[in-house]
Formats: sequence, C-alpha cells, structure tokens
Amino acid sequence: MPLEPVPVAETGQFARKRQVEALVAYLRSPYLVYRWKAAEALGEVGDESAVQPLIEALDDEYVDVSWLAAKSLGAIGDRRAVQPLIRVLHAEDKWLRTGAAIGLGMIADKSALEPLIETLKDNVAAVRKHAVWALAMIRDERAIPPIEQLHNDKDAAVRKEVSLALSHLRKTPEAVNHQSDNSS
Repeated sequence: MPLEPVPVAETGQFARKRQVEALVAYLRSPYLVYRWKAAEALGEVGDESAVQPLIEALDDEYVDVSWLAAKSLGAIGDRRAVQPLIRVLHAEDKWLRTGAAIGLGMIADKSALEPLIETLKDNVAAVRKHAVWALAMIRDERAIPPIEQLHNDKDAAVRKEVSLALSHLRKTPEAVNHQSDNSS
C-alpha cells in the first residue's frame, strides 16, 4: 500500500516541532554552551511550547543562560512569562535583571508597570536604562513621572533612554501606529 504524500504545511509544522524539542533538550544539557545557545535560539524560533522550559531556565546557575532565557521569553511574548520575569527583576545578577526588563518590555503587559517602576531605582545603569525602555513599550502614562525623575541620571545612556521614552509615551497611539506604518 503506497504512502500518501504529507502536505507541505504539515511537514513544516512537524519540522518546527522537532526543532523546538531538540532545542529544549539542549536547554537541559549539562553543557553550558548548549544551554545558552538553546536559550537564545528558542527566542528566535518563537514557539509557545518553549515558554515553560525557558521559565525554568531563568533559574539556571549560569547567567549566560538565564538572561538569554529572559530575553527569549520576551521574544515569544507569552503572558505566562510575566510573573517569572517580574520575580527575576530582583535577582542578584545585573544581567538577569537587564534581561528581565527587556523581556517584560517585549511582552508589554501592564502588570509589570509597578515592578519596572521600582527597577528604575536599581544601582546599575544598564538595568535602569532597560527598565525605562520597557516602561515605554508598555505605553502607560503612569510611567511618565517616575521616568522623568531620571532626567538628570548620572549615566548618559540612561538620560538618552529617558528622552526617547518620554517622547514615545507622550505620543498618541494613533501617532505611534502611523510612525510604525511609515517605517517599513
């Protein structure tokens, strides 16, 4: 009995599923280089089945893995990642806090507003800068006063991000949509 051909769309879905399964296996590898490369690649693939393994990777013993997992969770954009990312905003490592801010900004869930506002007080400039960016991505006017308080931050990159964020937050949603339509 001859085999029936599989539609091309189904073969693509099967290949993607196998790719994600392989990357998740690498994410759990004992070898650091496999884990961090998988954490990064899972964000590029963007499959929601990787969300839970990436949430688990936020607690990897090496920040090389955990901060990339945070960014990849943002790239996937699944709201299941919001609370775990908020949790790691308070992590000891500055790179993980930075990755969490980036991830939260990419997801743009308003429940991250207050935790990100608290992160504006971080003692590391890169964390403050990315928290400002994330708040701008959430697009909630309640973030404007706390961001304005960083207008005279000692770090030039933070000050620049504050100016960009305030400009972004003060635009109407229609103006932002029009701007993004013209950028392509």
